[in-house]
Amino acid sequence: MKIAVVTETSTAEKNRDVIEALRRNGYEALNVGTRKAPNEPPLSYVETGFISALLIHLGLADFIVGGCGTGQGYFNAVCQFPGMCCGLIIDPTDAWLFAQINGGNCISLALNKGYGWAGDANLGFVFEKLFSVNFGSGYPEHRQEPQRLARLSLAALSTTTHKTFEQIVECIDRSVLESALSFPGVWDLVQSAGEERATLKRALARRYSAS
Repeated sequence: MKIAVVTETSTAEKNRDVIEALRRNGYEALNVGTRKAPNEPPLSYVETGFISALLIHLGLADFIVGGCGTGQGYFNAVCQFPGMCCGLIIDPTDAWLFAQINGGNCISLALNKGYGWAGDANLGFVFEKLFSVNFGSGYPEHRQEPQRLARLSLAALSTTTHKTFEQIVECIDRSVLESALSFPGVWDLVQSAGEERATLKRALARRYSAS
C-alpha cells in the first residue's frame, strides 16, 4: 500500500509525529504538504484536500493520512472530490472500525485539538489498529454483506454526484490550483505519474501553465 501524508500549515509541527508513528508501525510514507521547513509557503485544508485527491487520482498513493487542527475542515474538503472515502479518526477504535466497515482511502486526524500529552503515542496506536485488519472486511461479522453493499452504493453515488477529476481541474478556483501545484515537490510528483494518467496530467499542465 502506497501511503501519503498531507499536512496543512496549522499542523506542520505534527508532521514529524505522523511520519514517525507510521514508521514505528512498519510503514514508509510519501511526505507531502507542510512540515515546518524554512520559507515553506502556507497550505490550507482546502488545498491539502485537493492535493490528497490528486494523489489518489494520479495513482501516486493508495491511502492518504491528512487532517487539520480539528480534523473537520480537512474531512469536509477532501470529501468534495470524487472517489474519496474519508474517516474522521480521533482514537484507535475509530481507526479499527473505519477500516473494517467503511474500507476508505483517507483519514482525517485532529492534530491540534485534544492532541496534548502522549498525542504522538495515540497516533501510533491509531495506525496500529488502522492497518491491523482487512479493509472492508466488515464488523460485526453478521453485518458484512449490508456494509459491502453500502460501500458499493456510496462509491456509485460519488461517481454520480461529482464531475470527473479532469473537469474539476478545468474549473477549480485558480488560487487553490496554484497554491497546491506550486508547493515544493507537488508538481514533480504530478510529472512522475504513469502514462495511464496522461489525460489528467495534460489537464493539469494546461491549466497550470495558463496560470
